[in-house]
Amino acid sequence: MSDLIESVKATIRDVPDFPKPGILFKDITPVLAAPALMQGITDHFAGRFGDAGIDAVVGMESRGFIFGTPLAMALNAAFVPARKPGKLPWRSIGCEYALEYGTNRLEVHTDAVAPGQKVLIVDDLLATGGTAEATGKLVEQLGGEVVGYAFVIELGFLDGRAKLGGKPVDSLVIY
Repeated sequence: MSDLIESVKATIRDVPDFPKPGILFKDITPVLAAPALMQGITDHFAGRFGDAGIDAVVGMESRGFIFGTPLAMALNAAFVPARKPGKLPWRSIGCEYALEYGTNRLEVHTDAVAPGQKVLIVDDLLATGGTAEATGKLVEQLGGEVVGYAFVIELGFLDGRAKLGGKPVDSLVIY
């Protein structure tokens, strides 16, 4: 696994001053261009959560879709998109959350998770934890059980995992 972590870390591109001055953005697009790394990431998380009886994987818009869909397939689970407001065509519920510079909202279909289903939440990045926390609240509002969170990157100095209720968190690369 340390080879995978080092390879992913070496492939992530740092972009200074994006999206605003003073931010060092961790760009995963070079990772997306490396099929072996993408397969390694999927295999890693499938191995980590493979015995948890996952019924559904929820990925947050938009990069959570990229990592969540192949992971759901590897776990033989449903994939559930958590989307920005107004993007879902069916009845949905939503949860607002705080960002470093404002608020945002995520929504899921009301029939996306059935009561009692075990759910894994996936995204590319864990920063302050607001997006993941909101997604967990949506799953629980539908009666699902969040069994864990998976992230490619975690900005550990922001302590986002503190918002995730003590659930298992697997972050591949931690800065």
